[in-house]
Amino acid sequence: MIDILSEYGDDLFAAFWMTIQLAVWSALGSLILGTILAIMRVSPVAVLQKLGAFYVNVARNTPLTLILVFCSLGALFILEIYLAPRDAPNSLAANAFRWAIVGLSAYHASFVCEALRSGVNTVPVGQAEAARAIGLTFGQSLSQVILPQAFRGAIAPLGSVLIALIKNTTVAAVISVPEAAALMRTIVENETGSILVFFIFALGFVILTLPVGVGFTEMSRRLAVKR
Repeated sequence: MIDILSEYGDDLFAAFWMTIQLAVWSALGSLILGTILAIMRVSPVAVLQKLGAFYVNVARNTPLTLILVFCSLGALFILEIYLAPRDAPNSLAANAFRWAIVGLSAYHASFVCEALRSGVNTVPVGQAEAARAIGLTFGQSLSQVILPQAFRGAIAPLGSVLIALIKNTTVAAVISVPEAAALMRTIVENETGSILVFFIFALGFVILTLPVGVGFTEMSRRLAVKR
């Protein structure tokens, strides 16, 4: 282990830093898109409900690998949609990184949506009726009454989604994003003792995900809405 750490120490740090960046930006994107989808699903407008349900069902039942391959081969190379300057020296790597964020966000937004919708279901119906009774519009009651409580009620499932997202960043290796799984594959090809390499990377992901689980569990306990 010491030999591997001494030889690949800098590469390990860079790979896990890339994993952290992927997770942070994808978590932000999926939270924004997932919130919009959740609003659509609880909207009184039937068309928005159906569109939201359609997106969630399609995204949840499509393999993440397929989504990322579409982002890379379809959007980037076939449609030539560049999210980073095309003439930049690291254009290919930068575009792969940004399209990986788009794919991860699009996929996990469906799970964020369902987590928030479960949080909305924990809000008593009487509160929404009271909001309407005092003259609040749907948007006002949603933003001022329902969503704040829904987020508090959905902290635990949102934590589970974030942990899954961190682990699913490994799929970005299929589109050549140099994150932890891509480096692990390189080390396994060049070194003996594959079990030890797997242990090192497994330990790295435990270090990333364990504080998230503990933190969200504590937040869920502290911020739970008292009934």
